[in-house]
Amino acid sequence: MLKNASKQASQDKPDNATAVLVFADGTVFYGRGVGSETNKTGEVCFNTSLTGYQEILTDPSYAGQIITFTFPHIGNVGTNGEDIETINVASCGAIIREDITNPSNWRAGQHFDEWLKSHDLPGICGIDTRAMTRHIRDNGAPNAVICHQQDGKFDLDALKEKAASWPGLEGMDLAKNVSCTQTYNWDETNWDLKHGYGKQESPELHVVAMDFGAKRNILRCLASAGCKVTVVPANTTAEEVLSHNPDGVFLSNGPGDPAATGEYAVPTIQAIVEKDIPVFGICLGHQMLALALGAKTEKMHLGHRGANHPVKDETTGKVEITSQNHGFKVIPESLPETAEVTHISLFDGTNEGIRHKTKPMFSVQYHPEASPGPQDSHYLFDRFVDLIKEKKAA
Repeated sequence: MLKNASKQASQDKPDNATAVLVFADGTVFYGRGVGSETNKTGEVCFNTSLTGYQEILTDPSYAGQIITFTFPHIGNVGTNGEDIETINVASCGAIIREDITNPSNWRAGQHFDEWLKSHDLPGICGIDTRAMTRHIRDNGAPNAVICHQQDGKFDLDALKEKAASWPGLEGMDLAKNVSCTQTYNWDETNWDLKHGYGKQESPELHVVAMDFGAKRNILRCLASAGCKVTVVPANTTAEEVLSHNPDGVFLSNGPGDPAATGEYAVPTIQAIVEKDIPVFGICLGHQMLALALGAKTEKMHLGHRGANHPVKDETTGKVEITSQNHGFKVIPESLPETAEVTHISLFDGTNEGIRHKTKPMFSVQYHPEASPGPQDSHYLFDRFVDLIKEKKAA
């Protein structure tokens, strides 16, 4: 039920309401609380994926965001220690249509509700997520507070003030909050049904990955493609990156405003570009590369979040179904003559990929590691490796 945040809304609160979502504009959604009894503030977005709720909630790119799941049945596969994209969960909470489904999967190790509690994540169910999605579609992603309180006593005015005072994602550098704090090596490879995760024991190439909020499965894809992966913090200098003598540099996904993160990351990337070292960027890394080349970015009205986004490769005419999570975009008209658009969204025509015309560098806005999502774009990791091999052979 959608109401205005007022005394009347408080009086009309359903008797069984143990959670509430309060928007900065005063809009209120009541529901039943799940997960941790706490309140958190963030930007409300929606994700249209049918599977992968655990991977979604542990994606560092969701820092500062409360996630609405448009698929109504969440919890059916439970949770486990393998299907996480980072240990330190950065998302702010979950909005669900139905009560959490009991797990019925052989890999389940923990009920989803208990998993939410273990990560101090509040959730709200019983919400009309279609109405929520329409609200976001029409008005943009709002700032809000999600509050789970079993006694059902909510100070709506205080919650509204908290939501209204939150500064929002625009201008916010969140990569520094989710990046690693020290350099480390990664050698775990992709999961398979018989053996689980593997280990890269004979890498042919060395890639330095700049961690703006890297998902584990992206690092696994690099390792599976034959790379030794050295992961460095987001604020690593060009000198430090180059001291590892990399064959290629990877720019990871991550949260927040790329212009804010770019204040310290762009000079590093520009120095790497000058060295003609092969570069591959994903998501925030795509935006970082674009900024380093002289382009500009801007916040989107809705953003793209889901595992069913069609993207056209302008260089081949091929259409890929992709996994996406971003609220900012590269402005293609701002790209320099040295760069060109390679991919566009078939949903709204926004930029989904670029490449340098003369240097071995490219990036995509979407998540080709497919965690969760389709594997149409896994070939991009091989494309990166091929660029590195061509550069070494030249």
